[in-house]
Amino acid sequence: MADDIDAPTKGAGAWGQAVAAVALVAVLGVGLWTLGETSSSNTELPPARCSGGEPEKAPGEQGKVPRRVSGAQLCEALNRPDLAELLGTPGETAKTAGGSGGSVKLAGGKEIATPSARVEFGTYTVTLSATYDRFSVAGSAALLGGGARQRPVLGRPAVFYSDHTISISFRLDGSDTDSGPGVPARALTVARDAEDSGGSFEVVLWRADGGVPDDAVLLRVAEKVLPTVPGWAAEG
Repeated sequence: MADDIDAPTKGAGAWGQAVAAVALVAVLGVGLWTLGETSSSNTELPPARCSGGEPEKAPGEQGKVPRRVSGAQLCEALNRPDLAELLGTPGETAKTAGGSGGSVKLAGGKEIATPSARVEFGTYTVTLSATYDRFSVAGSAALLGGGARQRPVLGRPAVFYSDHTISISFRLDGSDTDSGPGVPARALTVARDAEDSGGSFEVVLWRADGGVPDDAVLLRVAEKVLPTVPGWAAEG
């Protein structure tokens, strides 16, 4: 029996032009840690609860509140009771929900934290991620192609752009893994602070039917979810 998922990806051409791109590629890889988490029915099960992505404290931080948001916290922010309504599909129930830690290592050996979360419905899949680097959102816009659109969101610099997923097929025993073209996705990257001094939060949205998500839907989700991420107000 084979299983299929869609996960966002980014072409290497544009992102290879700057180091900033390396960090953001990992953010767009959210969803791979949910391999195998599927449900055959969206109406017979209770709403999915968040799993995974607990915060990891570095030595010397034991007993202290982590300074960076965890995958679990991102999932709690994203997997809100009204998420289906925000997506324009009221009554739908989330099939899977999970958070993940994660990081990307740059050429110089520095490791950048990239926690992420994903919630999947029958109609839409939504991901939320954070990147803790020194690169500005405005500076990344030139790498995202001519379709990238800059505009303030929640009082912070932000960029809308198009992405796409890859379709990953595999058997439950881990054999016969294959990948191919997926579906269109829309992404919104928002600076962690109003000064755009580095780092970002990103919401990515794609449809199971292969349709291009509406930016109005993406913005509606982002404007409700992002202010509930732990630390959002302090970053502002």
